[in-house]
Amino acid sequence: MTTFVQFHLLTPDPPSNPNRDDQGRPKQAMVGGQPRLRLSSQSIKRAVRETAYFRQNLAGHVGTRTKRIAEEVEKHLFAKGIDGANARSAAATVANVFSKLEAEKDGKPPLTTTLAFVSPDEWRFAHDLAERLTAGEKLDTKELKKLVLRRADGAVDIAMFGRMLAEGPDFNREAAVQVGHAITTHRALVEDDWYSAVDDLKTREEDAGAGHLGETGFGSGIYYLYACVNVELLVENLCGDHALAAKGLEALACALATATPKGKQNSFGHHPRAHYIRLERGSAQPRDLSGAFFKPVDLRANDNDGVRAWISALEEMAGKLDHCYGPACDAVMVLNVPEGQGTLADLAAFAAAAAHG
Repeated sequence: MTTFVQFHLLTPDPPSNPNRDDQGRPKQAMVGGQPRLRLSSQSIKRAVRETAYFRQNLAGHVGTRTKRIAEEVEKHLFAKGIDGANARSAAATVANVFSKLEAEKDGKPPLTTTLAFVSPDEWRFAHDLAERLTAGEKLDTKELKKLVLRRADGAVDIAMFGRMLAEGPDFNREAAVQVGHAITTHRALVEDDWYSAVDDLKTREEDAGAGHLGETGFGSGIYYLYACVNVELLVENLCGDHALAAKGLEALACALATATPKGKQNSFGHHPRAHYIRLERGSAQPRDLSGAFFKPVDLRANDNDGVRAWISALEEMAGKLDHCYGPACDAVMVLNVPEGQGTLADLAAFAAAAAHG
């Protein structure tokens, strides 16, 4: 029987531009026929991986997404005192295990054609393989992948968010965590900020005008975010390590509550935290609660009741779905900032318990 842990979060964001489109403006989506602001799943997962909950609490169990595998392996070989040409050749051979290589540019080691998600264990095996190659050991090219790549190991973020290796599909990993795109729970439009900057050394007599003029987009709103964890798959991706899976779930709960994409953070200083988190644990088929916001919440119709209007809509939708389809979980825990209910520590412990059955 599969156990799922489902997160439902409501997070108010101040005026900001954390996740930009190709024109530098906040990403958007049409939901229920109304324009909304949007934070992409990819940007949220990146923000989660960059938190101290992952980088520090899971140190040694976090992967690296990069095209610079040959460069890193070459650095390792240089540190071992291996000469340049030999190191360059071995590093390229090892990098090719993960992906095809681009042509060398400016005398630098070749990049892989795609970003590869590399676990700490795979880095160690890659370095070991490179050393063996420089020592003159002859290895069958068909066996190189098996010497480095792993189907499961201790990389929590790869176990959670998965990876695809086009050149080694046998070593792909199915994501144990699904993360939705966060959308504003109400109608929201991108606004434009016209700004100017002053040249400190410009004299008044010379010109009273600004030294620079610019324009940037921004938006604000209360976002709904949904994430779902397949706990059995997470444990499987971590080689059956229940303790590490529990530690990962604890880190994920804390990170989702506090992480935010960092686009233009210096300009807007946005550091939001979730004001409401509904955490569900059970074996029923997962379901999100985005339907609560297909009709945008109108704060003006709720007597300026703040975040409570959105919390009420979310809880009402959960109740209606449970009535029609049956309970979606065996246990629920809530963090509700407006009501002073729950703590992040309790929530994290609740999530971690799922990995222990």
